[in-house]
Amino acid sequence: MRIGGLASGMDTETIIRDMMKAHRIPLDKITQKKQYTTWQMEDYRSVNRDLKKLSDKLLDNSILQKNYLHKTVNVSDENAASIRSVSGSSDFSGTLEIDVLATQATLQSGELKSGTEKITDEMASKKTLKELGLANVGATLKIEAPGREAVDITIEESDTMTSLMKKINDKTGVNAFFDSASGKIAMSAKNSGEGNIKITGDADSISKLQLNVPGKAGIDAEFTFNGLKTTRPSNTFEINGFEVTLKQTTSSPITFSSSADSDKIVDSITEFVNDYNEMIEKLNSKIKEKNFRDFHPLSAEQKADMKEKEIELWEEKAKSGTLRNDPAISSMLSSLRGIMSKVIKTTDADGKEITISLKDIGIEPSNSYSENGKLIINEDKLRAKIAENPNAVYDLIGRDDKDTKGVHSENNSGIAQDYRKALQDVQKNISAKAGSSTAVNDTFALGRSIKSFDKQIARFEDKLQMMESRYWKQFSAMERAIQRANAQSAQLMNAFGGM
Repeated sequence: MRIGGLASGMDTETIIRDMMKAHRIPLDKITQKKQYTTWQMEDYRSVNRDLKKLSDKLLDNSILQKNYLHKTVNVSDENAASIRSVSGSSDFSGTLEIDVLATQATLQSGELKSGTEKITDEMASKKTLKELGLANVGATLKIEAPGREAVDITIEESDTMTSLMKKINDKTGVNAFFDSASGKIAMSAKNSGEGNIKITGDADSISKLQLNVPGKAGIDAEFTFNGLKTTRPSNTFEINGFEVTLKQTTSSPITFSSSADSDKIVDSITEFVNDYNEMIEKLNSKIKEKNFRDFHPLSAEQKADMKEKEIELWEEKAKSGTLRNDPAISSMLSSLRGIMSKVIKTTDADGKEITISLKDIGIEPSNSYSENGKLIINEDKLRAKIAENPNAVYDLIGRDDKDTKGVHSENNSGIAQDYRKALQDVQKNISAKAGSSTAVNDTFALGRSIKSFDKQIARFEDKLQMMESRYWKQFSAMERAIQRANAQSAQLMNAFGGM
């Protein structure tokens, strides 16, 4: 704690503080540069996060072939069967006759009682099997269901009818429950298809539970598909990339046919175009954002003298233009125009080689210069092209084309592939400049600048501290000199007064 001006009457602290303000101006400029660089780094990282999300979305929504293989399947009798596309790449049609539906194997016990007493739900949940006289503790039941391996169920001291049913349901290929109204255990196989539920193990416990009875065997579904008579263990199965669900038997063949699901494919491509337009609009606004050179980052002292709204408006302008004219982003935006006008080779519906571009499927860049190359969709033309040749639409947008040696050929790869590569290239460039949230400052350019500013600030702070200490010493020396002069003056006055 320093107290000055006792001899001179001067406000030493204020004088030194005002003198130090002038000396702090270079430090304030370094601090402002550091703050601006930090804002710039944050903006770059924000852009990189957006590009990463877009890159991942391109892979999921625009590059994977499944997005262009959506099919609508029409069935003449939907009460008898339903068919949906799972991964079918070509149109699918034919006839289906259903002779037998697949069923599950079942088994029902005889009526169970505890002595002569009917077993209620409360007894089933609270009394142990030993108390009910229905099983031996430590006994093992081996339960095997069609299509599943046999599983051992051990009866424990605390097991009730309810807990036994839960064990069977959790561990075996059988669903089981106890029906207190009939007093019976009912079992059904989890898988349908040919076979029986088999229960072996402790004969005495099986007898007490009255599970030593024949069950009803499950059967396979029997049907004729495009003239081929065949079977399946389940009523739901896949054929040639289409999922078929049998619902009821038929007395005559039903027909089915598939076609491209234009709605889903159009939605996917529309989303691709909208995301592209949003991205180029956002990035163009960033690289063209005005830089207000007269608005520098505010210091703590400046903020203390301003209202919150004033600080907000000031910093809005101070942060503006951090990515203005960035060469990597500008270069990518220019290259994307070329990518979106690319022409690739593919085949038509008859297998003949053709060339195709976005313009051919109804997607063209806007004629307005201010739109910066945004794409516009002619939906009618797009739908017609999808209905005509969905595979060619996929080749144009999503194909990862490779030659016979397995080497990637960018000249004939899909637009989304080249688009994604352009995004990844600029991501790498931005990462080298601005790093990521987990990166160490030494590993990227702006981080090294921030580290350099920190060192300059630390050195300048030490210098200012030494300078301030020197001023206090000088003022203290002045105070002591004044005190001595005052003391001498008093002595003289006393001496003259004494005479």
